[in-house]
Amino acid sequence: MAQDNLSCHWSESMVFFYNNSGADDKWDKTQLILVQVVGSLFCCFILVSNAMVIAAVITNKRFHYPFYYLLANLAASDFLAGIAYVYLMFNTGEVSRKLTVKQYFIRQGLLDVSLSASLANLLVIALERYISVMNWKVHSNLTKRRVTLLIVLVWAISIFMGAVPSLGWNCICNLKDCSELAPIFSRSYLIFWSVSNLVVFLVMVVIYLRIYTYVKRKTSMLMPHTSGSINRKRTPIKLIKTVMVVLGAFVICWTPGLVVLLLDGLNCKACNVMKLKRWLLLLAVLNSVMNPCIYSYKDEEMWTTFKNLLRCIGNGTRRQRSTKANTRPLSSAQDTGNSLPPSDETKHEDVGIMKT
Repeated sequence: MAQDNLSCHWSESMVFFYNNSGADDKWDKTQLILVQVVGSLFCCFILVSNAMVIAAVITNKRFHYPFYYLLANLAASDFLAGIAYVYLMFNTGEVSRKLTVKQYFIRQGLLDVSLSASLANLLVIALERYISVMNWKVHSNLTKRRVTLLIVLVWAISIFMGAVPSLGWNCICNLKDCSELAPIFSRSYLIFWSVSNLVVFLVMVVIYLRIYTYVKRKTSMLMPHTSGSINRKRTPIKLIKTVMVVLGAFVICWTPGLVVLLLDGLNCKACNVMKLKRWLLLLAVLNSVMNPCIYSYKDEEMWTTFKNLLRCIGNGTRRQRSTKANTRPLSSAQDTGNSLPPSDETKHEDVGIMKT
């Protein structure tokens, strides 16, 4: 038995690992169809809305600043999360047991990359806000080159974090270390993953508390002397509020899942983590749904840009329809060769008949 636990099982399907971990991930057929239909609608909204956020930042020159570039990158990570959720929904339940090890790594890797990218983006945005606020400026002095390097770094780290289990930190060669929530992931990896993310959450909360106390103190100092002009300084505060709401939603939606992962990594038998799995997944999906709503609600310029984009799409669709209608081929009775109005054609026919 000990020798079997230390041998590798790369050729096995996921049913072998589910049976080994004792995980019960069976779904009722009606429940699964309902989840797939509702989840697909949510995912369509996630994909479309986050694509609009990216398009808004690209098309509106007022958004060509470091903060909004990083916000667009956060939307890109939510866009990837939408793709990951679609792949997950149609590869869960009984289907997940039929997956190969490679397919399961892809399924979980997409989720891990999108979560890592969202978390890294929020951390970079927190640092960017800290730099700008400490200098009492609306936007930081980060150049486009530095912002581009930060975005590349975010995705490099995220892809690496998502690939770590497939690179060797798994339990395929050590079945005793397999977790229940992710049957081919090592418990030690789940502990590392959950603790590291929770630490980053804590760091971001500390940064924003520091920003909040600084802004409050600075405002109270300036208010008696510049009561009229301080209104012009409210834009950085509004941006901070937007990010704080996004961060708050992210922490609320992801902290329960990370805590459950930690409990599974600690091999908590009495915690019954599998029953919580579906609700935690729903919370994660809701987070990606909420972010574009927060951007448009907290930022009037973003909402105006959204409406302009929708108006352009609507006008373009109507123009395309009218173009198709104008270029539609005519019938033989309406041949465009040398056709004349019906009244003139009948007149010519009458003249021809009289001549004959």
